[in-house]
Amino acid sequence: MPLEARRDHSMPLEDRRIGFIGGGAMAEALIGGLLAAGVQPKALRVSEPDAARRAQLKASFGVDALDDNAELVGTSDVVVLAVKPHVVPEVLAGLENAAIDRARPLWISIAAGVTLARLQSGLGSQARIVRSMPNTPALVGAGATGLCGNEKVRPEDLESATALFSVVGVAWSASEEALLDAVTGLSGSGPAYVFAFLEALIDAGVANGLPRDASELLAFQTVFGAAKLALESEHGPAELRRRVSSRGGTTVAGLAQLDEQGFARAIAEAVAAATRRAKELGSE
Repeated sequence: MPLEARRDHSMPLEDRRIGFIGGGAMAEALIGGLLAAGVQPKALRVSEPDAARRAQLKASFGVDALDDNAELVGTSDVVVLAVKPHVVPEVLAGLENAAIDRARPLWISIAAGVTLARLQSGLGSQARIVRSMPNTPALVGAGATGLCGNEKVRPEDLESATALFSVVGVAWSASEEALLDAVTGLSGSGPAYVFAFLEALIDAGVANGLPRDASELLAFQTVFGAAKLALESEHGPAELRRRVSSRGGTTVAGLAQLDEQGFARAIAEAVAAATRRAKELGSE
């Protein structure tokens, strides 16, 4: 399926005030994507404890940066919880006694492994919460995000959350929260599998006589080009593979070795292991 068909180009965020609790790399990527999509800097705010980081975000993007989470929540229509998972309890505890309506904004969490139930216990039973699992290619506008809302979330809330993550890649809405564990195992951890494949591909090129710089260049472009072709082609990966696998040719010889070494099984087991670990982290 072409890439364009997988993106949500609507922008139901243009008239919303969006606040980020946490000003790290993922928040920065989302802010940059929102600005590129037409959201005005005055509509975006960041709460960040580090003064130097606040100054950097304000200088880079022209957004308001402060160190008061409660103030940010009280003036935002959408609040993105963009902190590390272990920081979430501290952030939520700090808001518990603040003079703000925590049920008013839409909450979107990017904290890996923090369940909707845990978020709702800290934000209250009426809070509208979307839990998401983005991945690191979002930092270059090529991310893949899975998301799921709690029972209080309305269709327009999911539309807003989808639009938010669509500015840094593609987004998929899961029908149930449990599926986010599989999202973590596939796309959340997936970039590391691709990096491991790239390392092996580069080393194999060098072992067969290529200079390392040439092997890196060719490997990076090959993986990028193959993914781009798969996204934009009307054919699925299996058909694309068949089209470059001439009988008796070099590709068939290489694929036979991958099959013999259990390539597909290794990938399946990697995704399954990461999915299991995501479930474990969610229950801790």
